[in-house]
Amino acid sequence: MKSITYQITDRNGIHARPAGIIVQCAKRFISEITVEKDGESADAKKLFALMRLGVKFHDAVRVTASGEDEEEAVQCLYNIMREAGL
Repeated sequence: MKSITYQITDRNGIHARPAGIIVQCAKRFISEITVEKDGESADAKKLFALMRLGVKFHDAVRVTASGEDEEEAVQCLYNIMREAGL
């Protein structure tokens, strides 16, 4: 299991557009991938589950991947969030 913690810097948090980008990245991997905020978690491969977390500006999220490609999955999600300006 691999995980990272990422602080959201986008004033709009994780809304539909960045959530869609995260889902597209996550779906490329076999690993089970979750995004967690304040003890609640969501499947990173499901758009509405991610949006339901209500991630806002300055929130810290933990991205965790478990499976055969977990290292690549976590790195991809970190890069995607950084490049999207989240």
